[in-house]
Amino acid sequence: MALDDGALAPADDFVSLYRRYRPGRFGELRGQDHVVRALRTAVKDGHVAHAYLFSGPRGTGKTSTARILAKALNCLAPVDGEPCGSCASCIEITRGTSMDVTELDAASNNGVESIRDLISHAALGSPGRSKVYIIDEVHMLSTAAANALLKTLEEPPSHVVFVLATTDPQKVPPTIRSRTQHLEFRLLGADTLETLLKDVRDDAGLSLDDDVVSLAVRKGKGSARDALSALDQVAASGEASDSRPALNDVVEGLCEEDAGRSLIALSILHGSGWGPQQLCVELIEDLRQAFLLGVAPQLTDATGEDRDRLADQGTRLSLARVVRAIELLGRAQVEMRDAPDPQVVLEVAIVRSARSDLDAGSSGLLERVNRLERKVLELSQQGPPAQVTAPAPIPTPTREVPPGQKASLGAYAAESKPAPAPKKNASPQPEVVQEVPAEDVPSVPKADRPATDVTRDEVEQVWNEEVLSAMTSKARSFFRGATLTSVEEGTVTFSVPNEPHLAKCQAHHKEVEALVVKSLAAPVTLQLLVVETKGASRSRSSRESVDEDEVTEVVDLEGLVEAPAGAVSSVAEAKILEAFPGATHEDA
Repeated sequence: MALDDGALAPADDFVSLYRRYRPGRFGELRGQDHVVRALRTAVKDGHVAHAYLFSGPRGTGKTSTARILAKALNCLAPVDGEPCGSCASCIEITRGTSMDVTELDAASNNGVESIRDLISHAALGSPGRSKVYIIDEVHMLSTAAANALLKTLEEPPSHVVFVLATTDPQKVPPTIRSRTQHLEFRLLGADTLETLLKDVRDDAGLSLDDDVVSLAVRKGKGSARDALSALDQVAASGEASDSRPALNDVVEGLCEEDAGRSLIALSILHGSGWGPQQLCVELIEDLRQAFLLGVAPQLTDATGEDRDRLADQGTRLSLARVVRAIELLGRAQVEMRDAPDPQVVLEVAIVRSARSDLDAGSSGLLERVNRLERKVLELSQQGPPAQVTAPAPIPTPTREVPPGQKASLGAYAAESKPAPAPKKNASPQPEVVQEVPAEDVPSVPKADRPATDVTRDEVEQVWNEEVLSAMTSKARSFFRGATLTSVEEGTVTFSVPNEPHLAKCQAHHKEVEALVVKSLAAPVTLQLLVVETKGASRSRSSRESVDEDEVTEVVDLEGLVEAPAGAVSSVAEAKILEAFPGATHEDA
């Protein structure tokens, strides 16, 4: 690691960390071993090319490597391809006063006149062995300037070496790329960057803990210069919170499906001066790190406590929810550009990320399906439920057919089988009534508010959304035909069409009332009434004449068999045969 304070500026002047700790030798370059190996070997063996193209993201050491190469080519005492760093030539190159190195920023000098001036001085000699031209951001040269450079770049003077640097090699003309050796620089890994920052912190005597270093590593995103600038900023301000918003509460709200907690944390950050766009970017970055920790931990930039926290949050969120949240926030980031109030767009995206039931898209539906699958898996891992002894089957009543009459259509199959003869002197067995234990009766849960506060709209909503689905299947079959009549003074009244229906519903009255009280959180009373319809009142007299046994008759559908060949083929025919005893059916 180079300490060039004295070479860069007087001792009293402040020099930023990324300038103070710029690498001065090949061995000090971090994360670019393939480039170091190629250049050091070329210098050592005397096989240096006449032109190089360095490409890669910003802050990865392209310009620094070009200067190190210039030092190595003009050093008075090189050792194994490394510059000594202490001779007059190395010091002048470090200070930027050497006549052997010429740097050109193509972003601001992209015209053909600048290139012509450079070419005109290329043939002139210099104090050192080699004359190095460093052209930064070469992809920004105009077409005329690039064409003017071609001939000299292809056949430069023997003492001239061109080093071209760019962050976008695709924009460099192919005619220039074909005349150079292309070396690609890579972003630094999180571990490499963390080691670099800790070395700088210790050497510079900065009182910063590891959490601040981890924050600077994440801010750098693989760029050494950006990470050192972030470390410099935190060291100057004294607080890490000024550099990045604290989004832990927002992510925790997503983990717990608590949209309110996330929105409150978001509002606090917004009140502290963080804009919605920046908050969205940083939140996506946190979720991305959680995603990478769950899929490919070696790719993440998070270190230390941040790494453990994000890994835990990613596990609780599940991979599907993390991906869905990133997609929703990514779309919100695009929509915020044209939105009159970007804060609303971000808040809607946060709520949809926390509540999958509010997302009508395919991703929300997929998440709900995944949640059901996880629930089924949890229940299956708990083992089979305790076996319950089924009650004895209740015998099915049958009707006897008088002698001389044929059975009507739909007769029971049980009638064709001989019934077992009753035992003589058999005393009638008393009817056994099975008592229901008190604990089996559902208890009414405690209420949180007065029953008089309940409205009809509330009852209709919970009845359709919660109560019906929570009933047993038998109770649901009876109560589906009930109609909500009124809600007055804590009494919820339902009407049914007839007395038999009322009797069936009354058998499940306690169960249904407990469900209503639980859903409304109020001690309401469930009342059932009979309200006859017009059609029911017209046929009331005919229903009263029906025998009670026929009303309560139970048909065993499993016992039905195919009618014999001589059976009647219609209800009308059966009625005729009953009206004329002794008549028979004959095919025409």
